[in-house]
Amino acid sequence: MRKEIAMVGSLLVNGLRALFLVLCCLMVATLIYTISIDGLPFRMELLTPWMIATLVDFYINIVPLAVWVSYKESSWISATLWVILLICFGSITTSGYLFIQFLKLSPQESLQDPIYQVLLRHTNMDATKPKRKHSPVVIARILFSVLGFLMLGTLIYTLLTDGSPFRKELLTPWMTATLIDFYINVVALSVWVAYKESNWVSAFFWIVLLICFGSITTCAYIVKELLQLTWQDPLYLILVTQHNRKQV
Repeated sequence: MRKEIAMVGSLLVNGLRALFLVLCCLMVATLIYTISIDGLPFRMELLTPWMIATLVDFYINIVPLAVWVSYKESSWISATLWVILLICFGSITTSGYLFIQFLKLSPQESLQDPIYQVLLRHTNMDATKPKRKHSPVVIARILFSVLGFLMLGTLIYTLLTDGSPFRKELLTPWMTATLIDFYINVVALSVWVAYKESNWVSAFFWIVLLICFGSITTCAYIVKELLQLTWQDPLYLILVTQHNRKQV
């Protein structure tokens, strides 16, 4: 039984390492190719209504990733550097950072719920609840509710003013590159959702919604999970499953 668990853990870690390394290389190649055929992206003519909506969607999805990276890093200097890289290079940074985190796992950690080991900072794995004057859980609920409604409003406004996004002329080289960038981040978020959900049916449901509605689903899912925490709970408990919350 232990050998089987060890084999599954090892396969999972190696699979996730390979996945995020390939995704990082894919996005680097996409970026280089797009620059070579269409020039730099810093041009006003690229900012069509649907490109703007896609960028809003993209950067709202960056917010939870940036919050997690800031929590994971032990110093504000490294946290700030990684967040700047996230903003500038998107999924290259996301997949590269995740690859590094899975690479850092010791053989023993790889066998003991590796996703849990990657998600939590080591100092919080046996920490008690901190006492705070202001609840980060309540602040996060408000933040992600506002971001979700912002994206919903952006989507409705763009549909009304520019029509359907399913038009061939919208797929410019930089729009295609942005969509690849966006969906690589969706893959990272989907791994978290699959880990969090107790059964594959609900995991599949949420991942399909992530693919179809992007950051609207991200925000809705995060708010749903935040509502399961009390205002006194530390915010990092949202990262792990109900079972693991009892252990932390």
